[in-house]
Amino acid sequence: MTHDHDLVLRPTEAQTAAALAPPPGRTGGDLVVETLRGLGATTVFGLPGQHALALFDAVGRSDLRLITMRVENNAGFAADAYGRITGEAVPLLLSTGPGALTSLPALAEAAAASAPVLAISSQVPTAGLGGGRRGHLHELRDQSASFRDVVKSVHIARTPSQIPSVIAEAWESALTVPHGPVWVEIPEDVLRAETVIPQVTGMDATPHELAPRPELTAVAAHWLSSASRPVIIAGGGVIRSDAAGKLKQLAERLNAPVVTTFGGKGAFPWTHPLSLQSWLEDRHMTDFLEDADVLLVVGSGLGELSSNYHTFLPTGRVIQIEADLGKLESNHPALGIHADARLALQALLETVSEREDPQAPERVRLLLSSIEARLAAQDLTLEQELLTSIRAALPARSPSFWDMTILSYWAWSAFDAKHPNTMHSAQGAGGLGYAFPAALGACVAEPGTPVLAVSGDGGAMYSIADLATARQHDLDVTWLIVDDGGYGILREYMTASFGTSTATELTRPDFVALAESFGVPAAPTSPETLRADLAKALKTPGPSVLVIPANLRMFAPTHV
Repeated sequence: MTHDHDLVLRPTEAQTAAALAPPPGRTGGDLVVETLRGLGATTVFGLPGQHALALFDAVGRSDLRLITMRVENNAGFAADAYGRITGEAVPLLLSTGPGALTSLPALAEAAAASAPVLAISSQVPTAGLGGGRRGHLHELRDQSASFRDVVKSVHIARTPSQIPSVIAEAWESALTVPHGPVWVEIPEDVLRAETVIPQVTGMDATPHELAPRPELTAVAAHWLSSASRPVIIAGGGVIRSDAAGKLKQLAERLNAPVVTTFGGKGAFPWTHPLSLQSWLEDRHMTDFLEDADVLLVVGSGLGELSSNYHTFLPTGRVIQIEADLGKLESNHPALGIHADARLALQALLETVSEREDPQAPERVRLLLSSIEARLAAQDLTLEQELLTSIRAALPARSPSFWDMTILSYWAWSAFDAKHPNTMHSAQGAGGLGYAFPAALGACVAEPGTPVLAVSGDGGAMYSIADLATARQHDLDVTWLIVDDGGYGILREYMTASFGTSTATELTRPDFVALAESFGVPAAPTSPETLRADLAKALKTPGPSVLVIPANLRMFAPTHV
């Protein structure tokens, strides 16, 4: 009797001959590259450093496309965006110590947004491991410990033979839901060592599926089918699992209104009769959600931003579909379904009954009208006109990336993303400097598609060095910088809380002249000319910068 585990794939004669006579001069770095190619990687981001030179040498001799950035954190943001756009695991190559540590904010954002970044870092030579024993340049007492609390998993190779298995294990972890960044660490001497290990072939790192338990989806389907006022909150998990189509089918079958979180922008059509859009920071919306007798939350942990800063208190039954076990029922008791959003929505589609509710579109219309009336009373025409101009100029399928600036806070609620997976921001971890380098990563992922980045002048200074990257690789990015002379959102928060602001006013460069010094076309724009200027820049191949001086205000989510 033969068991499945007794079956072994036997190599062909050609494979055996190749294995017994590997090409000379290969190193541990080549094993990394061969493994990445075997797993399907085509593009890597990163910066070289002393301990990682053998890895970069191997990349340089391969057919991998290497996008070198000017700052490790920016390279991390670019890899994050590439992963969000493609759904692929993205190698981020880093050196030891300061180079590695500089990537931490980007990896924190990737973790919060479930972006599959495969960070591969060098380490001091094996003999120096343990910290402080040899005094190596860039040495840390325990480098991986600096990342363990940030990334999804940590993987360490200590010999050349371990490299293929370690990278495959990390790759599988990054792409198993919930997606996330992972950390691989390889000492310098292991990367440099010549190896007689055969060329890496036959790699397999298939991610695990996370299917819902059928008894849970049966209960959820019963609740939804018999609900009087069901509502759906769609989060980023819907986007990552490519489940927007199934979400729309379910909403229409149930006649359930849908609101998307800021991370779930584009998961549901903005102008659909059941679309509540994304006004999660408005109290009218919070009241509407609290009134639902059954609330289906798909792919969201209902964190701070998705719960109107934890003021949301549901009164009906809650069903939460979430792939991240740590987020399941972390903020509200619910029927928790630990599953990939796509598989769970498919299970519900197979079991829910069609539900008639001719009044649902009217309730949606009345709610959006109430929000619109509140905005109209606050004298916020400029902010809304800027978003209207950007939406009109930006092609429907073009990705946009938004930094932590007032216009982005507006866009979370008010911007129509048009399609799934086309609008991204740093609202996962909330660090500055995300938009422009992330947009560069999207340009690499979708060559020939114009990409928009939106930053404030404060956040722009985090990313300015990678104007050189945009020019070097001739990436088709348009960077809109909203210049209000400081950290505008912090200025507003501090003034509201303390009556004055501190450390929020900034000396900044002439952004137009600075961009032109990199060889990047740049121009000032205005609210009146933004639409035409932006449309022209987006249609012109290669990088460009537009600078708009504007002092913007946030809307008040309640009566003022």
